[in-house]
Amino acid sequence: MFDSDYLPYAVAVIIALPFLVFAKQFVNAFVRLKKQEINFIATKSNNEIKFQALERMTLFLERLKPSNLVMKFDKDLQPHEFVFLTEKNINEEFEYNSSQQLYISKSSWQDILTSKNNVLILMRKTYEEMNENSGLEDFKTIFLMSYVNSEDYISDTIENLRKELNKII
Repeated sequence: MFDSDYLPYAVAVIIALPFLVFAKQFVNAFVRLKKQEINFIATKSNNEIKFQALERMTLFLERLKPSNLVMKFDKDLQPHEFVFLTEKNINEEFEYNSSQQLYISKSSWQDILTSKNNVLILMRKTYEEMNENSGLEDFKTIFLMSYVNSEDYISDTIENLRKELNKII
């Protein structure tokens, strides 16, 4: 039945077969673990990017608060110069951070945009309603009081960003 010339080869195959099966299972398990590790690292990196985006936009919103805006620029400016420079500064910072919308939810980004626009509108409205003889300090006071007496949409937006952050964690 068995030719004696093939017997050593058959024994070698029978002995080697379990080792080959074990090696194949080991390689498959190793590849599967490496894929899981890569996915974990990718997810971790993605979350870090989202954290940074939320952090940057929170900082933008903090800078957007009228109480922080009135501290900027020289006190010797005229109200129209202050409005121009402040609008320019807000728009430049917003444009610089606009790429963060890729990592923030659509609704949060819309809230940020609305907050920015509301501050700009409030600033222009305050300037337009001012007496022509009023100085910068009068403008700043009226601007701050107008914001304080309105809805605190910036704090609401920051709170929404905080909730978004908690969903990621």
